[in-house]
Amino acid sequence: MRIKRTTPRSGITRRTRLIAVSTGLVAAAAIAIPNANASDVSTFSSTELKSASNSVLKADIPGTAWAVDSKTNRVVVTVDSTVSKAEIAKIKRQAGANADALTIKKTPGKFSKLISGGDAIYASSWRCSLGFNVRSGNTYYFLTAGHCTDGAGNWWSNSGRTSLLGATAGSSFPTNDYGIVRYASSYPVSSISGSVGGQDIASAATPSVGTTVYRRGSTTGTHSGRVTALNATVNYGGGDVVYGMIQTTVCAEPGDSGGPLYAGTVAYGLTSGGSGNCSSGGTTFFQPVTEALSAYGVSVF
Repeated sequence: MRIKRTTPRSGITRRTRLIAVSTGLVAAAAIAIPNANASDVSTFSSTELKSASNSVLKADIPGTAWAVDSKTNRVVVTVDSTVSKAEIAKIKRQAGANADALTIKKTPGKFSKLISGGDAIYASSWRCSLGFNVRSGNTYYFLTAGHCTDGAGNWWSNSGRTSLLGATAGSSFPTNDYGIVRYASSYPVSSISGSVGGQDIASAATPSVGTTVYRRGSTTGTHSGRVTALNATVNYGGGDVVYGMIQTTVCAEPGDSGGPLYAGTVAYGLTSGGSGNCSSGGTTFFQPVTEALSAYGVSVF
């Protein structure tokens, strides 16, 4: 199942613009095919692995995500249920002599972008999740997914759109998937919390593979899982390719987009997308939050 915002975003999908930030997510559920045997490891150089990764991008098959697995020394390509055997064969042909460097894993559902740290936020025609509240000096903002802020102006805290939060101040999607919303001057600073639910957030970092992490969203609440890859590339289709994603086993569903990924007091990412659901499980990708903080010159608190 492809998870999107509840309504289509505007036609301007690739332009980075100054707009408010909201939370978005693309959900993915994965069924793993066994990794290569230990005897098969360490046969490919970093140059060959890079070439194999580039070949997946050149094949341009929607519903694919890939990252280098340092343990198996392979490029693990996760394909959703829309990817056919013929398309998998195309990916391997594109890899040429480096085809053996690819490990294909299948996942049910369809990779898609998900549109609530974790509370529901409403644009004019769709809902997402708030990622992290941030600030620059005495000016307050919140981060969310770029596919949420793309084409969005004002944001509200209720479905009736009577309680204004603020307006989009920056947005980057695709390539990245982050956006930022500046709180309206009328919104009380005393109501802006630096926590995710009841968890205080004090810093931001990049997790390691194997780290246990938590995700909170307006659709499914709080769920946990572990990090399975860093620097993953995801092709959502329609030219929407994002890079440098954190890949996890945490589930997510539509409306969770933009929500926070964290562990303890440390912020890790913003929900981008994936496949699956929170009944059967899934694979979900997250925009590293450190990149968004650096891009906008803001910090968690």
